[in-house]
Amino acid sequence: MKYWNLKKFNQLSLEKTGIIPRSISKLFDKLKKEINPNAEIEALEEVKVTRYQTLASIKYLLILFIVPILINQISKTFFLDPFINYLWNEHSLYIFINSSQEERAFADLQRFEEKLYFDSLIGKLNQSSLESIDNQMSKKALEIALKYSNESSNAIKNILADFISITIFICVLIINKRQFSILKSFINEFIYSLSDTAKAFLIILFTDIFVGFHSPHGWEIILEAILRHFGLPENRDFIFIFISTFPVILDTIFKYWIFRYLNKISPSAVATYHNMNE
Repeated sequence: MKYWNLKKFNQLSLEKTGIIPRSISKLFDKLKKEINPNAEIEALEEVKVTRYQTLASIKYLLILFIVPILINQISKTFFLDPFINYLWNEHSLYIFINSSQEERAFADLQRFEEKLYFDSLIGKLNQSSLESIDNQMSKKALEIALKYSNESSNAIKNILADFISITIFICVLIINKRQFSILKSFINEFIYSLSDTAKAFLIILFTDIFVGFHSPHGWEIILEAILRHFGLPENRDFIFIFISTFPVILDTIFKYWIFRYLNKISPSAVATYHNMNE
């Protein structure tokens, strides 16, 4: 019985796209099962295999993502924070890690100076406040310096912590190759078991978010957040070049997947996608 479970499970995990559409092959499999005298026993075993596959996939997903995140936070909180803060904030003469930070800091200080000047023109500041403008400017400059010094140290921590997390993630993938094949089979079964309308809806949702006419603004925000996360300069030329090329490449790959694989596996889903997209 255990051998049959393992054999059935291997068939599920290694199932791939063939020449014959999957819907037709499933129809023949269904007919074979109905005329099989051991259909009830095999159906029960198949339910057990599916249940095991689902539980194993969920468990592996939790391990795959929770473990690297926990390692990231633990390493950043207990090891990198005191070490980087000691080296950067206490013994480093630098405040900015890139030119973009410097430009933003000067812009913040200039806006504060313009605000003080505006308040003085409309009489919002009294004589004592006018005399302490230099002190206010010095205090604001120290606040800005502390803010961007912490941002720079956090960028270094993020680089080191993310490198550790990626290493742990890769190690989990390498060590648990069998669980990865289970997860891959589970995802394939889940996606291809969806209705044609659900498949078309997900395709349209994905393409509109990442390669639609409004996606450049989203990509710009994402890239700026990533660059700041790692302390990299926010090069506008790089961002614009990425936005003008990557969504096009992604759209081409996605259309090739629809033409090459989905059109063979579920042509009705492709037809529904074209009808909904019109």
